[in-house]
Amino acid sequence: MKKNIPARANTLPEHLPQYLLRLSAAALGAAVLLSGCGGSGNGLSAKDAAQIVYRNGDILTLDKDNTVVQAIGIKDGKIIASGSSATVDALVGPDTKVVDLKGKSLIPGFYDAHSHFVYTGTNARFETDLNSPPIGQVRSIDDMVALLQKKQAELGKDAWITGFGYDDTLLAERRHPTREDLDRVSTTQPVYVTHISGHMAVANSFALAKAGINASSTDPEGGMIGRDKQGQPDGFLAETAQGLVGNLKPGLTAAQVQEGIQAAAQIYASHGVTTANDGASSAGGIQAMEAAAQGGRLPLRVVAWPTALQGMEAAKKVELKSGMVKIGGIKDFYDGSIQGYTGYLSEPYHTPHDGDAHYRGYPRTSKANLIANVEAAHKAGYQLFIHTNGDQAISDVLEAYAKAQQASPRADARHTLIHAQMAREDQLDEMKKLGVIPSFFELHTYYWGDRHRDIFLGPDRGARISPAQSARQRGLPFTLHADTPVVPMDPLLMVWAAVNRVTTGGSVLGADQRISPTDALRALTINAAHQNFEEKERGSIEVGKHADLVVLSDNPTKVDPMKIRNIEVLQTIVGGKQVYAKPGQ
Repeated sequence: MKKNIPARANTLPEHLPQYLLRLSAAALGAAVLLSGCGGSGNGLSAKDAAQIVYRNGDILTLDKDNTVVQAIGIKDGKIIASGSSATVDALVGPDTKVVDLKGKSLIPGFYDAHSHFVYTGTNARFETDLNSPPIGQVRSIDDMVALLQKKQAELGKDAWITGFGYDDTLLAERRHPTREDLDRVSTTQPVYVTHISGHMAVANSFALAKAGINASSTDPEGGMIGRDKQGQPDGFLAETAQGLVGNLKPGLTAAQVQEGIQAAAQIYASHGVTTANDGASSAGGIQAMEAAAQGGRLPLRVVAWPTALQGMEAAKKVELKSGMVKIGGIKDFYDGSIQGYTGYLSEPYHTPHDGDAHYRGYPRTSKANLIANVEAAHKAGYQLFIHTNGDQAISDVLEAYAKAQQASPRADARHTLIHAQMAREDQLDEMKKLGVIPSFFELHTYYWGDRHRDIFLGPDRGARISPAQSARQRGLPFTLHADTPVVPMDPLLMVWAAVNRVTTGGSVLGADQRISPTDALRALTINAAHQNFEEKERGSIEVGKHADLVVLSDNPTKVDPMKIRNIEVLQTIVGGKQVYAKPGQ
């Protein structure tokens, strides 16, 4: 392959995906590289000298010119010099720590454009992992039941037995589990498992009865209760219907939330993330992150996105003093998941859903409600981040953004489409016109590319998912994200996926949408900072910006593109302080 590829409030809205409603409202080591003290003899006093200097490696600044420099100097957590070794060496004083990169690479810290930070940690600590390969080990419903039975034995007869991450299309049975399957775990306590997309769940008979779901129950707006051939609930709950059972699940304790936050911080820092995102935050979750930061348990920066106006108003009451937690814009949802047949398409799915050749998915709320909510948030001055996977969902949200701007003109609102998975060429043109940012879930190409092509979208639409190259050609700023915990946080795998667009089956999906390693890195650093109005503070290595950095084993712009995913994170630095070092360095 060629190396150069063309270039929540405490009470949250009911339409929020159920896996984000479970948090209670109560809600790193020695240096990795050889370093030493200065001693240049240049007579600099400590107050004038750099505290840390990095040199002797590939330092990719990702500034507007993608400059590569020889050295940088850091003082009081910020970059004070960037350029030639001679220029930066002039700032070496008697107490300066000089870090020899030994040919390794230094880049801006990865900026998470969208994930669910707190839930990633609590999910890792308290949910049964039901993922299939290449993420987990579940290959069948029997495997899933066995893991849940093990969890039931650990927790006892009174607990809720829960799991996250099953994917029906990767199970041997090629179907969702049913209430009868989960009844094998227990018939006397609730069993509740969430799909990898977070947009669907399955409950056992006990949990359905506890929620009062029976043959006469009606579907909630924006959701669906699955039924068997006799019309009885089969345990499947899509979109807003998840809340019928999920809202009954006890929340985590404050101590458990803190444990989850620490776990998330370790996960993100070990992958080079210096600024994380907490999409669909609750006021309680934001308060918990702030408590963690003040208690020294949150070494990363986090940008929180509350859900809907009422969520934002509650979040704004949380006092933030640590400087590590910031409230960004408003996160909302309009459609669901293409791999769950709940993404809202303009044309029918490639393989009919339940035999319906006209089925296109559906929105989570009416278009009228969407427009009203967008106009209200826009008028109030907030930035919006709306979940859109299908191209019909994208059309409706772009229309809502346009109507809001027409009614209440604002300069540089930077409204964003989260996922924008099926963005068409004409829709990218409209984004450019409106100043809307697409944030692509690029790892769809890797994890679901084969199934999008063969099952959900067909070869033509499947090849166009996450059209990063089309966005780049328009000069349309875009970002990349992983939507963790939907898939693991791994920025270098995101770079690899955007550059190669290779599926788990080994096929190239949409070669014309591949981008260069530099463009992919920018989408995970400076563009992501720009998405959140932080491009003047972080996202690139420039004088005056925070020293949020990551040391890599290799230069992503120089290695074989197929080997980018093998690059290791050696050190993660936030504000000039090391928060992660690869063991053994």
